[in-house]
Amino acid sequence: MLAEAREAPAAIARALAADGETLAALGRVLRAEPPSAVLTVARGSSDHAAHFMAYLVMARLGRLVTSLPMSLVTLYSSRLQCDGLLSLAFSQSGQSPDLVAPQRFFRSGGARTVAVVNDPASPLAEAAQWVLPLHAGPERSVAATKSYIAQLVAGARFVAQWQGDATLQSALQVLPEALERAAWADWSPLAETLVDADRLFVIGRGLGLAIAMEAALKFKEVCGIQAEAFSGAEVKHGPMALIDEGYPLLVFAPRGPAQAGLLALADEMRQRGARVLLAAPAGTPGAQLPLIPSASDDLDAITAIQSFYPAVEALARARGLDPDAPRHLSKVTRTH
Repeated sequence: MLAEAREAPAAIARALAADGETLAALGRVLRAEPPSAVLTVARGSSDHAAHFMAYLVMARLGRLVTSLPMSLVTLYSSRLQCDGLLSLAFSQSGQSPDLVAPQRFFRSGGARTVAVVNDPASPLAEAAQWVLPLHAGPERSVAATKSYIAQLVAGARFVAQWQGDATLQSALQVLPEALERAAWADWSPLAETLVDADRLFVIGRGLGLAIAMEAALKFKEVCGIQAEAFSGAEVKHGPMALIDEGYPLLVFAPRGPAQAGLLALADEMRQRGARVLLAAPAGTPGAQLPLIPSASDDLDAITAIQSFYPAVEALARARGLDPDAPRHLSKVTRTH
């Protein structure tokens, strides 16, 4: 897991050098004939990456994006309308039947379909009209790392091309250098603070919520911690009742419109007595986990999760667990 997490910068450099013409063509098609509806098809880490892309689409292009409950197609046989639909499926292996079936259904109904997948020869890729390979290389760790980062980048490249935003495209080109620095950032306080934790909230907002969701999953997968991800706004409703003296929270507060509220939340939770781990740019008051900036605020979540992966791997080992062999899990999950 650790080795693959630190391979991500090189994998992203490979990805950025490939598929430029495919992405540009897809962007031209979507600008010429904008979709009437956009949805994502994904599970697990891939769904978190799809959430990141969806937020970018909504924030930058003003188009609502829906996450598809796959059982509508696979179990309920719903006759969903495909006219004008754009469906984007995210997967590492591209093997799960409940991802493949919706893409086949939507494509046969006339929708435009895209597969963001690490295996371009997979059933999911074959089911889609457009394929955006991740170029992450083989990933043997059960817990996805470099393929998740590659999905985040693929989603950002897709949005940049659809929007025709040269500034975001330029920021993506220099992202591998920021990721390399992020992969070696000192996040040792995370293992020191959470070595005995049995529960945890992971907080983010906006583009950072997708990585909070991913971090919570990794805490469960490799550390055996019951971790839940919440928006910095949502946690102030019902979940707040659980936070008392010593309750651990990891707060992701990268640059951007959501940062001020997240920093205020971290301070409020400290005053309540919670054990707050704040991930924020170096120099931010109270930040123990430094975030490495990218060339765009919209990409800072990607460098943040790059720093998180080695830290959560170290936490698993500090807890006496093997992050390369998480209990009850396998690399490819096939659901229906």
